[in-house]
Amino acid sequence: MTHSISIAENLSAIQSRIGAACERAGRSPQEVRLIAVSKTKPFSAVQAAQAAGMVDFGENYVQELTEKIHAWQALPPQAQQPVRWHMIGHLQKNKVKYLIGNVALIHSVDSLTLAECIEKEAAKQDTLMNILLEINAAAEESKWGFSLAEAMDAARAVASLPHLRLQGLMTSAPFTEDPESNRPYFRSMKELSREMHSQGLFSLGLEPFPFPILSMGMSGDFEVAIEEGATMVRVGTSIFGTRDYSSK
Repeated sequence: MTHSISIAENLSAIQSRIGAACERAGRSPQEVRLIAVSKTKPFSAVQAAQAAGMVDFGENYVQELTEKIHAWQALPPQAQQPVRWHMIGHLQKNKVKYLIGNVALIHSVDSLTLAECIEKEAAKQDTLMNILLEINAAAEESKWGFSLAEAMDAARAVASLPHLRLQGLMTSAPFTEDPESNRPYFRSMKELSREMHSQGLFSLGLEPFPFPILSMGMSGDFEVAIEEGATMVRVGTSIFGTRDYSSK
């Protein structure tokens, strides 16, 4: 019970901070979707967050994601709370087949070969897959993603694939003790998104994601990201607590 209460309290606090950041930026909180990042946390933590009203959950590992999907599917129908799963971690091509039809959005499309693999698997199932291009906005060697210079050509190539719906962009800014230091990266992402939007490269107006998506901002910097235009923020530790990576 205490576990569920703490997650609910944490979610309430995060939503309040999202609202305050939107107010500072002159935006509506309806423009920002919170993705609860439940990686390394048990399915019971997902259920606690669902009980507090969360619908969107992000996972970094395909195996963990599929395990949680199966746990949700195994519940009695009357116990299945609404859920949308997001793949937010680095995705290997041989794992793509497990995601098609099971996730609402793949945030981490970081190469054209991966996009083509997703296209192939979506075509096999005669379905459409919502995706984001992952951009390495800070040009960190440790991060995946297209460079800012590569992004426009990549978007044009991906937008031409018939079974993919390019809905926007994603970035993971550097880990920092000072969120303000990431503001320039978030700002460059907004400018890139605006340029792509003006060239008609995004599939827009499509439920459940009606806005051009800018997935950026995590526990340490999501408020700055919102001030610079984020429409999705990926928050884990501030909701679920410190993670245990010992089994990963």
